[in-house]
Amino acid sequence: MSCRTPGRGAGTGANPLRRGADRARARWHAVFALACVLAVACAIGTGLAVHAAGERAAEARARLLHRVTATTVAEPVGPEAARTAGAPATSAQATWRYPGSRVHTGPVPVPPRTPAGQSVAIWVDDAGDVSLRPPRAADAITLDAIAAAAGTLTAVVLSAGGLVSVRLRRIEAGSLRQWERDWARVEPYWSGRARPEQGADDD
Repeated sequence: MSCRTPGRGAGTGANPLRRGADRARARWHAVFALACVLAVACAIGTGLAVHAAGERAAEARARLLHRVTATTVAEPVGPEAARTAGAPATSAQATWRYPGSRVHTGPVPVPPRTPAGQSVAIWVDDAGDVSLRPPRAADAITLDAIAAAAGTLTAVVLSAGGLVSVRLRRIEAGSLRQWERDWARVEPYWSGRARPEQGADDD
């Protein structure tokens, strides 16, 4: 007597109840999972590249400038007054020395409510003039890298999700059409309309 596991073909291990549409859905779900993994890898790579580029730009900018200490001589003015005077937003009059002992006086960027006589660090060029484009801070570079990584991750996941969603809808539509065709063949027998009429002598 031969014993065979129900539902298994000759060594194929295939599930006879699993339709082609089911296998197609499983493949596209796997594609989306793979796309998510690739999205994470791309996001990490993009973030690292943006961070490295930001650091290089900041270092190049820093080589053209000099960090000196200025001393405020007045209370800071608000953004509106600073813009009118052509000074940085929230600035105060200060004095500093560069190059050497050459004294400069002018508005420098300061935190709000900085008192007179406070020492603040500023960036100046070779002539000793205040630079309004200092090198970017490390935290700003990090935020740029995080934003770039998040944007890349979102773009890849949404693109892959949209593609997979379209394919799954097409598979579902094809599955419904196939079901309707199969039902059209089976329904007459299921409802009895296709059964041969009984003979007159059958009681």
